[in-house]
Amino acid sequence: MAVSSCARVLPSFVCRSDPDFSGNPRTEKPNSGRFSGKANSVPIGGSIAASFGYSGLSSLIFKFPPNFVRQLSIKARRNCSNIGVAQVVAASWSNNPPAVPAGTAAAAASVEISVDDAAVVDGGCCNSNGVQLSGLADSKASFLSSDGSIAVHAGERLGRGIVTDAITTPVVNTSAYFFKKTSELIDFKEGRHASFEYGRYGNPTTVVAEEKISALEGAESTLFMASGMCASTVLLLALVPAGGHIVTTTDCYRKTRIFIETVLPRMGIKATVIDPADVDALKSALDRNKVTLFFTESPTNPFLRCVDIELISKVCHSKGALVCIDGTFATPLNQKALALGADIVLHSATKFIAGHNDVLAGCISGSEKVISTIRTMHHILGGALNPNAAYLIIRGMKTLHLRVQQQNSTASRMAEVLEAHPKVTRVYYPGLPSHPEHHIAKQQMTGFGGVVSFEVDGDLMTTAKFIDALKIPYIAPSFGGCESIVDQPAIMSYWDLSQSERAKYGIKDNLVRFSFGVEDFQDVKADILQALETI
Repeated sequence: MAVSSCARVLPSFVCRSDPDFSGNPRTEKPNSGRFSGKANSVPIGGSIAASFGYSGLSSLIFKFPPNFVRQLSIKARRNCSNIGVAQVVAASWSNNPPAVPAGTAAAAASVEISVDDAAVVDGGCCNSNGVQLSGLADSKASFLSSDGSIAVHAGERLGRGIVTDAITTPVVNTSAYFFKKTSELIDFKEGRHASFEYGRYGNPTTVVAEEKISALEGAESTLFMASGMCASTVLLLALVPAGGHIVTTTDCYRKTRIFIETVLPRMGIKATVIDPADVDALKSALDRNKVTLFFTESPTNPFLRCVDIELISKVCHSKGALVCIDGTFATPLNQKALALGADIVLHSATKFIAGHNDVLAGCISGSEKVISTIRTMHHILGGALNPNAAYLIIRGMKTLHLRVQQQNSTASRMAEVLEAHPKVTRVYYPGLPSHPEHHIAKQQMTGFGGVVSFEVDGDLMTTAKFIDALKIPYIAPSFGGCESIVDQPAIMSYWDLSQSERAKYGIKDNLVRFSFGVEDFQDVKADILQALETI
């Protein structure tokens, strides 16, 4: 039903998640989305078009037969990854359309499209693959006031890049995206047509997960990768130049430390390691070195140390250094690192975000400028998230707030129980007044997380006996899932080191890391207490 095969220069269009085939006029507020490209989107239709000088536009929109929507719906259900909304705009104005009034959103940019390939009805447009070019929902809609609602609906309720009437986001299993004609490919290469092009560069299912995290973190952009370590390493490689300098903290995930100590030096990158609470050491490192990035966890692994994110961000920014906070132990619900001043927040989404011990993923959030730099490196190195994993993350995030509430509560109550128990010598939990950064945690966290580390009164084998006596938690690495998990870091993560070498990192033989799941508090409490009685 194409009207013309010629490319025209038209104002950009806004996409809608719920295409209206009724022909009734409808005015919508423009919003920017994941695929808005270089153009600012404005709604086109009826009276709005007339105000821009296109007085005859609404009369040129084709009306579809009554069964069109039903037929489209059937096709979409059969192949949601390839069926777009078959909407056509009949455009007959000249190559020199009337000028758009200055000051309007449309004045900012125009997009060259081929009417053959356009998919528009009364202001809605999608590309032929069902990927919305613009108009994905704002990260935080006005009617979603809580993180719980945002985790459920962000990226989906107000529109997503897949045209479907399904409540749940479909999985788009494809390794590549096709172009109808060579002209469309050239338009893509020159920035006039939106497409992922190749599976490593993006996926509509993954974009929904990214939109959810962006909404929760208050970020301009989010990038998902195949694992948390993939996210960490790609970030460091992308942001720290050869011969550069970073600052990190003593307590952190061991594999991150190994990468910083053994891989980055091959590129001439040096690191200063400081105590998480030592702001003076940070200032000294910034004064003595040209520091590109301060990279730290907060809370840290496994001692749950906390950095004053607002303070260290101000200190680092005064010297031109970026701040990246690994907030995996906090989750976006308990801590808003970007709002506190950090430039980047990273999560191993394998943990609390996905929350079901069934998927590996990592994500990075921040400004579009910073994330674009990281995305460029990611496209080179690979490590793309599988769309099926993205679906599991989306599914898991629906209950994120419920899980985190339960885990926060159980961990907080059990930390108090453990601290009072005669067979426990020390407890590490930010929610306890005894924690060295409790005052910081209270300022920047709304909940203290679902992981508690503690030391039992005994040696390596005594601690192992306690762990073996537990009946509810699994002995495993990882944390943050529905099922409780327990591990003895001396064995699980540092067994290749001698006792004295482990001690350099503060890892004692009697240290236990306990990740609380969503089981009933009384059941978990009874299990831990009976296990302590065996030693």
